[in-house]
Amino acid sequence: MSRYIKIGQIDPDEQLLVRLAWACEVEGLTQSDAAERFGITRLRVNKALSEAKRRGILRISIESIYRAAADLEWQLERRFGLKGVCVVPSPEDAETVTTLVSAGLGAYLGKLLADTRITTFGMSWGNTLNLATRYMQPVNRPDLEIVSIMGGVARGSDVNGYEITTRLADICNAEHSFFTAPLFAGSAESRRIIMEQDVIASMIARIRECEAVALATGDLTSSLLVKDALPRDIDPAELRARGGVGDIIGHVLNAEGELIDHEVNRRVIGISLDDLARIDNVILAAGGLHKVPVILAALRRGFVDTLVTDENTAQKLLETADARIAETT
Repeated sequence: MSRYIKIGQIDPDEQLLVRLAWACEVEGLTQSDAAERFGITRLRVNKALSEAKRRGILRISIESIYRAAADLEWQLERRFGLKGVCVVPSPEDAETVTTLVSAGLGAYLGKLLADTRITTFGMSWGNTLNLATRYMQPVNRPDLEIVSIMGGVARGSDVNGYEITTRLADICNAEHSFFTAPLFAGSAESRRIIMEQDVIASMIARIRECEAVALATGDLTSSLLVKDALPRDIDPAELRARGGVGDIIGHVLNAEGELIDHEVNRRVIGISLDDLARIDNVILAAGGLHKVPVILAALRRGFVDTLVTDENTAQKLLETADARIAETT
């Protein structure tokens, strides 16, 4: 059973101990397999298992607030064919779930961006990504470039992709570049003209070269897209009436992961969801039960490689997927 965490942060060291204990003692992985899975040495796995036993985390059963999260990570990976999953405990106060998911993403990005094989990393926008930069440990990567992967908005400065990209680059001592275009064009025709400009084509080509990107998402009620980014001639209620459940970098999806048939999707300036699918590691960080439909839509679309979420959301994702299978059999 899931247990609620009482503080607004996670303990990445204990979380790793639990993941390794679960992998080796429950799932039956060898220490070598576990080392490869988590990108660490076999010696560290061995020491971690010893530490887990010393601290009483690893007994006949795994006893930790992260236990349920480790189980859910395995289930989500297998159910949706993901390369990796990070599940953090859900907070007692559901309003603070973004803080915990952001902490999980920050810990993940700290490790990912220390890997010199990542030379170009893309960052979108949103509260989750904004907070994640505050939970990262600095790394020294002057050879790394952080790229904003979506157009800017006039409102919501703190969560704008430009500010987040700059902050992440500072943390990593990295270079950075911006996608200097609005998120939406005034019409489908003006989008076509803008997309044909050499400078825009060059920026999009750079985004497509990213080895990994981080995304957030929201529903179509009180999300940042609705509050700060939608063109004033677009009614969010109309998007919901067309089946929209949320957006990914401005593209509005229905519950099946398909683009809704609406003008807004023909006005997005930037990369497509098909472009995302070609990037090696697309990281989606989102938590909260209200986001389950759009997270599930993204998973069904198939471009997500790594998911960062919380226990309650993870459990609901699995239950909803199971219910759908039951309805079709």
